[in-house]
Amino acid sequence: MALTQKNSGWIEVITGSMFSGKTEELIRRMRRAEIAKMNTCLFKPFIDNRYSSKHVVSHNQSKLESIIVKTPNEIIKHSKKMDVVGIDEAQFFNKNIIDVCKNLANRKIRVIVAGLDTDYKGLPFGSMPALMCEADYLDKLRAICVVCGNPASYSQRTTSNSEQVLIGETDIYEARCRNCFEAPMDN
Repeated sequence: MALTQKNSGWIEVITGSMFSGKTEELIRRMRRAEIAKMNTCLFKPFIDNRYSSKHVVSHNQSKLESIIVKTPNEIIKHSKKMDVVGIDEAQFFNKNIIDVCKNLANRKIRVIVAGLDTDYKGLPFGSMPALMCEADYLDKLRAICVVCGNPASYSQRTTSNSEQVLIGETDIYEARCRNCFEAPMDN
């Protein structure tokens, strides 16, 4: 897909399960925009403190400098004069993230959003379904199932914690295919 800025903004959504390469793809697209000499800015929610407080970092340790924000509206404030805005872990933002992305795109900014489409129960996660509907471009990535090796679209939680938001890595999550995914029993 050849994406160039031609006096137009749009929304790209990169989604999928944990370990599917969403953040890696976001970083790749942001780096390409930098190479093209575009003004870029990358954001992540303050709740995501897994690897770095100053960078968006993928599971394989690729990283790019970012701004940590508590609310989606802070993204607008930091996006003046930007050509490309990247947003990681969008599922953790409140529903205002949808209006923020639309606002930026209407201001002729390319908006690249990455986030989980479903939670550990296999249910739609946060504002991601609505963002997927707003997307001009949508990529759903898959991981590899750790049980059988098939393409995986689910994030299996391996602990009994039932909070929807539980930040973690391979210590508490595994990529699973539909057949190997075990939805938790409701308490």
